[in-house]
Amino acid sequence: MGLLDLASRQPVRQALPEASQPGAPEIDSAQLVAQLGGEVAAALSTALERVNALATTGRIDRSDLRALRDEIELARRIGMMGQQVSRFASGRVRLTQERLDLTAMLRTAMQQRSREIEARGIEVRQSLRPAEVIGDATLTFSLLQAMLDWSFEHARSRIDFTIDHKVWPAHARLTCAFAYRPADEVTSSPMPLEAPSLDTMAWRLLQQTAGMLGLAFGRDDQAGRTQVNIEFPRTIGEQIEGVSAIELDARHDEYAANSKPLAGSHVLVIAARREVRNLVREALRPMGLMIDYVTSVDEAREFCGGGLPHAVVHEAVLGGEAFERLRVELLTEVPTLAFIQITDDGKAFEVHNIGERQFASVGRAAIVESLPSALMFELARCG
Repeated sequence: MGLLDLASRQPVRQALPEASQPGAPEIDSAQLVAQLGGEVAAALSTALERVNALATTGRIDRSDLRALRDEIELARRIGMMGQQVSRFASGRVRLTQERLDLTAMLRTAMQQRSREIEARGIEVRQSLRPAEVIGDATLTFSLLQAMLDWSFEHARSRIDFTIDHKVWPAHARLTCAFAYRPADEVTSSPMPLEAPSLDTMAWRLLQQTAGMLGLAFGRDDQAGRTQVNIEFPRTIGEQIEGVSAIELDARHDEYAANSKPLAGSHVLVIAARREVRNLVREALRPMGLMIDYVTSVDEAREFCGGGLPHAVVHEAVLGGEAFERLRVELLTEVPTLAFIQITDDGKAFEVHNIGERQFASVGRAAIVESLPSALMFELARCG
């Protein structure tokens, strides 16, 4: 049974509004700063309570340790979202235009976060028709990640993702629907309960990203459920005015115009030496990435148990059978995962063949100059 069938069986539910016109909403800087500070403080307050309990008892079990990590991770993610919202609002983003398989991109985004979905105990249903659109690849993938962040944050029931096509206008449409309050909470109270705020930093980022892409979007909140519709006006199958084949091939020439082309992407760095971690940090700081650091293959395996990054940067000296087993496991789960090794010698940026795949390699002396371009190359090639 489809989402629209379910909606039609709800007697009190009104028809979903049409998606609003494209355009990023105006941002009030003071309000954004206040909301950002409030959300980060809330996440860190719960983390501080756990730290205080640890200081009192001197003990912490694995579940509490995982919860502490999740709370600190949430605070960091909220901060990154705030940076992206501010960046989009400033207009310092130049879009490229290319043909995108929207359905494949959503499946990839979902696969990338399959371990997180399992760890959170989230139930997801997908009903995805084929859909190709014209748009910016990096920003469109960021849009899908923002939708996942927002829905994971608020869902109290199964999350339904749908890709279909409107008859008129002939636009591809992405829909996300879930309950943000438990069903018994909605039905058992004689008086309407105050709805939890869905307008968190994740929602602001989703709005701004859709606006930057020129997409029409709308949200309908009723009876403890919410549904978001995002329409893609530049859908393959209709004539796209003003977009030529030359423009679609110009992606690589325009990377330099984007101040943070990979903002929102997640990189795991496996490096035992502090000086290598510092060089990587310096090289990737301007790119708006979310970066985690571990010092061994065993730590990397444990980290990936809670969710996979988009790319892995690793010291070549940590290679060997254990690393290759981890690489095979991760690529089996997410074939698009990018790997970049850092060698103590060699040229600035090389591509090596390992089995049937190619992997990028950057010399340690050239990390600051070459790692950003190598990372963009690998993420573009593997994506």
